Amino acid sequence: MKRKIVHIDEDKCTGCGICIPACHEGAIQIIDGKARLIAEKLCDGLGDCLKECPHGAITIVERDAEAYDEEAVKKHLSSMQATALDFCSPVSGCPSSLARTTSRPFPIEKGERAPSLLRQWPVQLALLPTNAVFFREANLIVAADCVPFAYGDFHRTFLGEGTALCVGCPKLDNTIIYLEKLTKIIKDNEIQKITALIMEVPCCSGLKRLLEQAIEGSGKQIPLEVVVISIEGEILE
Repeated sequence: MKRKIVHIDEDKCTGCGICIPACHEGAIQIIDGKARLIAEKLCDGLGDCLKECPHGAITIVERDAEAYDEEAVKKHLSSMQATALDFCSPVSGCPSSLARTTSRPFPIEKGERAPSLLRQWPVQLALLPTNAVFFREANLIVAADCVPFAYGDFHRTFLGEGTALCVGCPKLDNTIIYLEKLTKIIKDNEIQKITALIMEVPCCSGLKRLLEQAIEGSGKQIPLEVVVISIEGEILE
C-alpha cells in the first residue's frame, strides 16, 4: 500500500542517536553507525523524529510500504522494555565513543577531601521509586552518567539541600522505561524545578528531549534548565 513513512538519508546521518527517544514506536535504531528504520510496520509516518535530527537526515516520503501495525508496535515496545537497548558500540563511529584525551594539567594538587552532598539513595533512575520522600517539593537534578566524572565540582555546584538526583544514560539505557518513570515522578510530586545535566556529545541531548516529553506527559508546567558539560570538564551553557 502507498502511505507516508520515514526516510533516513544515510549520507547526512551521523549516528548521533538524538532521534531515538523521539520515536515513540521504537522503530529507529543505530545500526553500523547510522540511524535505520528497522521495520516499516513499526513506523506510523507522523514524523515526531524529524524535528530532533540536527542534520536534516530524516524526512517523510510517500511510497509503497508495509501497513502500520499497532499490535506489532506493542510487542516491539514490550520487548524493548525487557531488554535495555545498546544504541552504539565502540566501532560504530558514534561521536560519543570517539576516544580522546583532555588537556587538563597534571599533577593536580590535592587538598582537603570534599564532603559528599548526596542526600539520598539510590540515584540510578532505573532503581528509583517514584514516590520516594526526597522527591517531594524537590529541585530535580537529572544527570547523564558521565557528567559527575567529567565535572569535578559536581557535588558543590549541583547538589545540596532540597535537591533530588536521578542518573541515567539516554543512549545506552532503556529510554522508554525512563520516560514512564520521569513522567510519574513529575506528576506525583510537587517538583519545583528540573535541571538536566548533559555532556556535549550529540546523543546526550536525548536526555533533554526525554524530560520535555515527561513534563508534557505529566500535564504540569515546570521550568527546565539544561546545563551542558564539555569533555574538558567545563560548563558550556
